[in-house]
Amino acid sequence: MTLPRRLITLALTLFSVVSILGAWGFEAAGILPCAMCYWQRWGHWAALGFGWLAFFLGHRVWYYLAGVGALSTSLIGFYHSGVERKWWPGPSSCTGAGLSSDAGDLLSLEAPVMPMCDEIPWEMFGVTMANLNAVGSLVVAGLWFWIATKPNGPIRLF
Repeated sequence: MTLPRRLITLALTLFSVVSILGAWGFEAAGILPCAMCYWQRWGHWAALGFGWLAFFLGHRVWYYLAGVGALSTSLIGFYHSGVERKWWPGPSSCTGAGLSSDAGDLLSLEAPVMPMCDEIPWEMFGVTMANLNAVGSLVVAGLWFWIATKPNGPIRLF
């Protein structure tokens, strides 16, 4: 079975689009992101931008760069997963080891308090958003690198 390279490129790029939209959906539902959640989005933005360049320009370098973007969000997601599960310490700026949640009261601002990175804001069947991002982005990064190695033209899947 073969698929057009542009179709695969579009699907991989849409993974980052859907990931960012999903994160915004959780925010709209009242589940605020921690600092590491924001860090994970940077790689998606990079993969999205390089994915569009790969889609329109087709040069192999854009596929590799999109893969690096997806891999970076995956690595941050794995690190965040371990911080959430208390397997290793996270940055003191966004974990219980840092400022307390009531530090925002110092200036008496009405802004919402950013959640700590070592707290799990949402999970289903023991799987958190960071877990999903880590594994999904790793698969997508692998696919970006795989497609970058293929010659131009349709991609033979199997």
